[in-house]
Amino acid sequence: MPTYRLHYFPESGNSYKLALMLTLCGHSFEPVWTDFAGGATRTKEWRQTVNEMGEIPVLEEDGVRLTQTAPILLKLAEQYGRFGGETPAENFEVLRWLFWDNHKLTGYMATYRYHRTFTPSPDQQVLAYFRKRLDDFLGILEQHLRRSAFAIGDRPTVADISMIAYLHYPSDETGYDLAATHPAVSAWLRRVAGLPGWRSAYDLLPGKRLTHHA
Repeated sequence: MPTYRLHYFPESGNSYKLALMLTLCGHSFEPVWTDFAGGATRTKEWRQTVNEMGEIPVLEEDGVRLTQTAPILLKLAEQYGRFGGETPAENFEVLRWLFWDNHKLTGYMATYRYHRTFTPSPDQQVLAYFRKRLDDFLGILEQHLRRSAFAIGDRPTVADISMIAYLHYPSDETGYDLAATHPAVSAWLRRVAGLPGWRSAYDLLPGKRLTHHA
């Protein structure tokens, strides 16, 4: 069985995606807290020794460093035979929603939440722009989940694990009361949270937390 070390910080939804995937697959990992707020990932040394892309998370599998969350999720799905597509059509749908999430939902929610909640003096015009984009993306997801229990059908995949990550954080961080504004999204989050072994990010990822400014 492989040995895993996960470089992360608790507020990182992308870190949570990997922590949750490993947990749901029945595997533990050594948590390696990273001082993201202190600029650790921006140092020359960190980029030379941990991740040349300067990003969190990094998953070490038997000492081999893996980066970029989506391909790691796909690798783990294939490796453990869980949460992947079972046909070429399903594989395509998993990739379609993963790419959409990375480019749209996660991309904007991660930036909006960080700027809104963990930045001392956020630019209100920037927040308004991100909010408008997120309202559109969440509307798309809401309509999809009115027709489908999970991203690609009646069972969860890594696309769901990816998309729920930033949405599951507390509403005082995200700025959204999804139960009130997007009930289908909220119900889907509850379905994923009902999976055996599910745990929230702050349960799975210990360590010093970022300061709230919202």
